[in-house]
Amino acid sequence: MSSFIIKSIGNALNATSFISSKYASNKALKLFATPRKGSYISQQEAVIDSAVVETLTYENLNIKTYRWAGRNKTILLAHGWESNASRWDYLLEDFKSQDYNIIALDAPAHGYSDGNRFNAILYSEFINVVIQKFKPEVLIGHSVGGMASVFCLHNHDLPSIKKLLILGAPAHFTGVFSRYKLMMGYNKRISNGLDTIVNERFGQTVDYFSAANFTKDFKVKGLIIHDKKDKIIPYEDALLFANRYKNSKLITTKGFGHGLKDKSITPKIIEFINQ
Repeated sequence: MSSFIIKSIGNALNATSFISSKYASNKALKLFATPRKGSYISQQEAVIDSAVVETLTYENLNIKTYRWAGRNKTILLAHGWESNASRWDYLLEDFKSQDYNIIALDAPAHGYSDGNRFNAILYSEFINVVIQKFKPEVLIGHSVGGMASVFCLHNHDLPSIKKLLILGAPAHFTGVFSRYKLMMGYNKRISNGLDTIVNERFGQTVDYFSAANFTKDFKVKGLIIHDKKDKIIPYEDALLFANRYKNSKLITTKGFGHGLKDKSITPKIIEFINQ
């Protein structure tokens, strides 16, 4: 979506907010929570064709899972915003060579999972259902999949999880929300309205949802990987995680962007898993 279209939508909602700030704020939140991408295209279908597909459920929503069976450790992969389980194709062959039992899922409103709205809290509940089913020892989340993984471990007792890897993950929801508001050019009526809706819907203020703060008491070993030039989630978020997540290690990359899809990182991930 071009910056002109984005600003036009923001300006239209700003004008609407003078008639009804609640209506405009709800529209703004709907826009924020509705992925424009994430459905499978033909090339991505080829990635999951070799997997055993199983459908789980959470509150009448279907969760699609994909399994590549192995006899070594069970690894759960949680993709990020506007993506799907195929995003892990660059890791699969190396993981198969380690004979890992590999599980991936599609997030709410992504891939073949149900839903038409997305948020990290709902995603964390999807992840919990999958963990309860497959009992993975290792949880790997990219971007908001990393944030949702942290939320999941914070809200549920999951003894099977021994290690957590978060790749290019946002450290707090405040930052994600602020960048969205800034990108759209929302006025204070909508900005405050969005914060109010979050508080009413989830029973907490926006700043409560800090993944970095939630890791302070984590006992599971953590590995944080973040690119210094990440244009989506600032590198400062990785530093926040590293500062609070005491049982973790930070690996800084440069030039791999937000996707972090570079083969040079894979041996470091495997080394961490096998330690």
